[in-house]
Amino acid sequence: MSESAGRKRVCSVADVESGAMISVDIEGLPRLAVYRVGEEFYCTQDMCTHGAASLSDEGDLNGYIIECTWHDGKFDVRTGAPCALPCTEALRTFPVSIEGGEVYIEVA
Repeated sequence: MSESAGRKRVCSVADVESGAMISVDIEGLPRLAVYRVGEEFYCTQDMCTHGAASLSDEGDLNGYIIECTWHDGKFDVRTGAPCALPCTEALRTFPVSIEGGEVYIEVA
């Protein structure tokens, strides 16, 4: 299955090392962060909801938690939910699927 109106390729599995994240730009969407935890992949908006910090450039991924190093706020990459102050607004998340070594997201 390839891209469609609601399904977008964001990267290859090999582009993201385990325990790391990358940023991706897709037309019509905010800058995205793609995270790899073991063999699981997650995708959120890249910008912290508390400040104008890029999570993929300046964040610290520990398991399923991405920490924004600007003010030490934290989010769960699985749900986007904030899990440490000062962050109170959730990150936008995108459902991820893997097919043929490629990472895709669903866009509503």
